[in-house]
Amino acid sequence: MKYSIIVPVFNRPDEVDELLKSLTSQTYKDFEVIVVEDGSTKTCKDVCDKYADILSLHYYYKENSGPGQSRNYGAERAKGEWLIILDSDVVLPEGYLQAINEESPIAAFGGPDASHPSFTPVQKAISYSMTSFFTTGGIRGGKKKLDKFYPRSFNMGIRRDVYQQLGGFTKMRFGEDIDFSYRIVEAGYNPQLFPDAWVWHKRRTDFRKFWRQVYNSGIARINLEKRHPGTLKLVHLLPTVFTLGVIFCCLGFVTTFVFSLLSIVNCQLSILPLTPLLIYALLICIDSTRQNKSFRVGLLSVPAAFVQLMGYGCGFIESWWKRCVLGKDEFQAYEKNFYK
Repeated sequence: MKYSIIVPVFNRPDEVDELLKSLTSQTYKDFEVIVVEDGSTKTCKDVCDKYADILSLHYYYKENSGPGQSRNYGAERAKGEWLIILDSDVVLPEGYLQAINEESPIAAFGGPDASHPSFTPVQKAISYSMTSFFTTGGIRGGKKKLDKFYPRSFNMGIRRDVYQQLGGFTKMRFGEDIDFSYRIVEAGYNPQLFPDAWVWHKRRTDFRKFWRQVYNSGIARINLEKRHPGTLKLVHLLPTVFTLGVIFCCLGFVTTFVFSLLSIVNCQLSILPLTPLLIYALLICIDSTRQNKSFRVGLLSVPAAFVQLMGYGCGFIESWWKRCVLGKDEFQAYEKNFYK
């Protein structure tokens, strides 16, 4: 067995169904699939049973312990030479495994993600915000860069002996995949980006869930810096700067509006503090409309961009306060979030 595909899942049977269906169409066939149900109340066992005679599929149910530990659980039972880590909300094009198999063998790799034409306008807007240069989405990986490439758990591959050498994923709740990528590099390996091994990635289906996702990513950034000093870069601070900028712009608008009511300033001046935000929103709308060929997606990309940046920024500020100011350790600061 050459490849073992490991998929942790929590209450997402419909998405698992789509992922498994895409795996039945792979042009390269030497692989097994390991689905690890992480304490779900809405399981995907019936879905997996449907594909049991089509795929080399192994389904396991375990108590909830988070995605990282679920991946480790699957890796312990894997038979493949290579472990491919996927999130349950991805769908694979038929040439995904073939693209990986045609690359030169290395210790670890990853691939980019994209939006599928069938995605809802909200999903397309969220996908845009997570990949656009204008939202710092470009730092996630998807193009060849001069800096090191750090694979993410939605599309990550690693040789099984390297996985075992590193001990797999830690118990870190947020950002555990980036932590793992950092440890791969620190161990002397050089993960490569395989541009042709891309996936369709659904992410979240509404802005509320998307906020929670990026908020947790902001939390993770401080925790990652604590574990891997020196990994916090200027680009990671941009969402926090943006968040503070939005707050100050809104405060400026409220202040000038109140002054205009008191006839202290001209009422037309009250809109000036919001001008930078309006220009940014217009830029996002135009760029997303052009990329997605949809004005509706372009409009939805404006709130998506603000959610992405401000959610991350707020999580970053909370984590900085708890970890750096109050001095709490990772588990004390987020005890209620472990693990579900």
